[in-house]
Amino acid sequence: MTPTRSGDPDVTPQDEAARAAWLYYVAGKTQDQIARELGISRQRAQRLVSRAVAEGLIHVRLEHRVSACLALEDRLVDRFSLALCRVAPGLGEGGDPVRAIAPTAAAELERILSADRPLVLALGTGRSLRAAIEELRPLPCEHHRIVSLIGNIAPDGSASFFDVIMRIADKVRAPHFPMPLPVIAASPEERTLFHTLAPVQRTRALARQAEMTFVGVGQMTDSAPLVQDGFLTRDGLRTMQAAGAEGEICGWIYDDSGRYLETGSNLCVTGVRVEPPGDNTVVAVAAGPEKLRALRAALAGRLINGLITDEPTARALLA
Repeated sequence: MTPTRSGDPDVTPQDEAARAAWLYYVAGKTQDQIARELGISRQRAQRLVSRAVAEGLIHVRLEHRVSACLALEDRLVDRFSLALCRVAPGLGEGGDPVRAIAPTAAAELERILSADRPLVLALGTGRSLRAAIEELRPLPCEHHRIVSLIGNIAPDGSASFFDVIMRIADKVRAPHFPMPLPVIAASPEERTLFHTLAPVQRTRALARQAEMTFVGVGQMTDSAPLVQDGFLTRDGLRTMQAAGAEGEICGWIYDDSGRYLETGSNLCVTGVRVEPPGDNTVVAVAAGPEKLRALRAALAGRLINGLITDEPTARALLA
């Protein structure tokens, strides 16, 4: 069968990009060879391969552990007493750190989910975790249970765009337990009411049994994800900033010592608070300059004992 060429009438731009990336990454062809194969210019072949990666049409994963990254992992483990640490190579100036760490986080999730022993895996939300789930390979994991630590509803009733529990369920076909709640209730009394519901009580109890937890880390600057995603107002942000807010995990805001604030929106967060780990391994998936202060505070307060980040962030944490 003759392969479809870019000149055929039914070929879409995504078809072209996917075919070019397939020839480049799987067939091992050069961009000149791809250009000849598809009847296009070398420059267009290069753009198509880049587009395929950018749009997630093909996933690229580094299987070799770079020695410089391994050395950084050892230093981070020693400095912060981590149970798990993975450092992905940086993407250079202007590179998106989320794209750097997503394949590494996905590989770690796959390793954990490949265990034969049933486990409870708890998940937060956020851009980095969603990107990691998109990189995840399908796995048969019916023996595990996956539970959300955080609600997925904004004050206007809309669902969170960066909720991950349903996306991972599509990949692994494991029993999954979303938190059917707003991220932040309208009042402490409303939060108490939500917590009296039997399904919510069962989900929260399961989340507390987690043996592995993966969370994102949010900064509490003016670009705070809680504000960008519509869960916290600007006035609410200023209130928490005035109280010393430095970072946020699953909606719970903490100061520069990693202590949760007992004021403002924290009185209304409906999800399960990530406490300093005991037997549970709590892995933060985060990278980039804007995450540094929040990560340092989380490490200082021992809110996390695992970290997946990129090379520049690792170096900055150790500086």
